[in-house]
Amino acid sequence: MAVAECTDDELMVRLQEGDAAAFPLLVERYSGRLIGFFCRNVRDRYLADDLTQETFLRVYEEGWDYIPLGTFRAWLFRIARNLMIDTIRKQGRDALVGAYRPSQGSEDLLWQLIVADLATPLEQIRTQELATALNASLEKLPEEQRLTFTLHHFGELKLQEISEVLDIPLNTCKSRLRLAREKLSESLKQFDVDQEAHAE
Repeated sequence: MAVAECTDDELMVRLQEGDAAAFPLLVERYSGRLIGFFCRNVRDRYLADDLTQETFLRVYEEGWDYIPLGTFRAWLFRIARNLMIDTIRKQGRDALVGAYRPSQGSEDLLWQLIVADLATPLEQIRTQELATALNASLEKLPEEQRLTFTLHHFGELKLQEISEVLDIPLNTCKSRLRLAREKLSESLKQFDVDQEAHAE
């Protein structure tokens, strides 16, 4: 089987066996999701980039400890979440301190990951307004709801995976995601955002 066709677990096994081609594929698959997750929680694009690189470094260094049971995404984002919490504590800052300043074009890329779940079709001219409003609304969410929402929409994790990452019951995970969606929909009413919440 070609390396590019391997599942995440198969790539991890290859990495454990010393296959140098496996690691870049994992980076390619998950770098965008990690950056999106970090950006919406630390509000700093440069720090998000650094955290993404550090997450992959830890994956590479700790890959020997991974057991291929189909839980790679949860394992990856658990590393990412713990790294983010440790970094914030060391810097003596709250997750929401600082303003996120995206590089050109990155704002559209990030918000499009969730717009299909939250909004009806929007004219292109309103894209920037919606993205700005979404950032502000996310910033107002309680941390546990924001983490659940960003893991689901930016990390593209299923609810069961999120419950493993955050070490919370599945029903709690569902409740936090529902509350986050309700609050975001309410905040984005002016953009005709659908208030129906659809959890997996």
